[in-house]
Amino acid sequence: MSNATKLIHSIPVDPLTGSISVPIYQTSTFVQEAPGVNKGYDYARSGNPTRATLENIIAELEGGSTGAAFASGLAAIDAVVKLLKSGDEILAVDDIYGGAFRLFTHIYQKFGINVNYVDTTDAGNVLDAITPNTKLIWLETPTNPTLKVSDISAIAQIAKQHNILLCVDNTFASPALQQPIALGADIMVHSGTKYLGGHSDLIAGLVVTATEELGAEIKFIQNASGAILSPHDSWLVIRGVETLHLRVRQHCINAQIVAEYLQSHPAVENVYYPGLKTHHNHDIAAKQQSGFGGIVTFTLKDDTEEAAKNFVCSTNLFKLAESLGGVKSLLCHPATMTHKSIPVEKRHAAGVADSLVRLSVGLEDAHDLIADIEQALSNSKVKIQKAKAEALEVA
Repeated sequence: MSNATKLIHSIPVDPLTGSISVPIYQTSTFVQEAPGVNKGYDYARSGNPTRATLENIIAELEGGSTGAAFASGLAAIDAVVKLLKSGDEILAVDDIYGGAFRLFTHIYQKFGINVNYVDTTDAGNVLDAITPNTKLIWLETPTNPTLKVSDISAIAQIAKQHNILLCVDNTFASPALQQPIALGADIMVHSGTKYLGGHSDLIAGLVVTATEELGAEIKFIQNASGAILSPHDSWLVIRGVETLHLRVRQHCINAQIVAEYLQSHPAVENVYYPGLKTHHNHDIAAKQQSGFGGIVTFTLKDDTEEAAKNFVCSTNLFKLAESLGGVKSLLCHPATMTHKSIPVEKRHAAGVADSLVRLSVGLEDAHDLIADIEQALSNSKVKIQKAKAEALEVA
């Protein structure tokens, strides 16, 4: 059975009514037959049938044991970090999402959990950076925003040899393209806000564990900390999952077309997209992913923040906004938006240049998107030339 068919039929028909759509159980509590005797649910923080359905679906899609749904992607990441204790160390990918960097550095470091950032595109760097205190390896692959790709299987082997947990943020690929647990990861996280939801209308986070034991720990943290996903948002993610494979397939097609166009444009310096053969780890991406995703990033030859800002403010179809993975195309300037919380020297070291632009390529006609990029590049060039001329006049 194909993954697409399996995905669609992993969403159950309601056994009570036969409803083809999963019911939204919008309730805070459940009536009990006697103290401690119930129909599987007692209080909605601890469990809700709609949320439980989503958690079972994502566990099945990722080939894991246990799923847990959270109020945001960062709440999901927070739950994983709570598996650690003071004195433990996280070995994290250097090109990391700004929100994860903020959580690791500004919240958990003060509780004695240290973080070591490493270029994980070479598994040897991971091996060299392990210390006796390393308890968790944190990967994004592809990364946000420069789309670095790490070899999950190779790093999983290193993690197991040293009795270290491996967690992979699978947001950019989604289970439609990549299944980290099948490649050896212990834990997988998603921002369900992105491709799983797919319509830019919810905030959600998901964790999947490879084993029941780890799953029980995450579920305990979920209940104890209380950052749960609401029934309605759980239903929205389920609805998004129904079309995940279809949407992601078109995202990949459009992104490949846009990446190839940008690669040939004289105003563009570097294009980052795993589907390009020039990508540093294209072969690894082709091995562990069934497609290359819908995110394309690039830098301008005019490598300035001003040039990037002029570009992102000149598009029409690409809307300037945080987030990604929706049906409508979005773009952002990571240095001043999604990754602003990362110190400039660390951003630059990880490859996040001042002129870097991140495109979330949507489901519009690819040729319309290219036309929009073309006019924006032309307009931003005119703006820069005008600004330079005005500066000369003042001088």
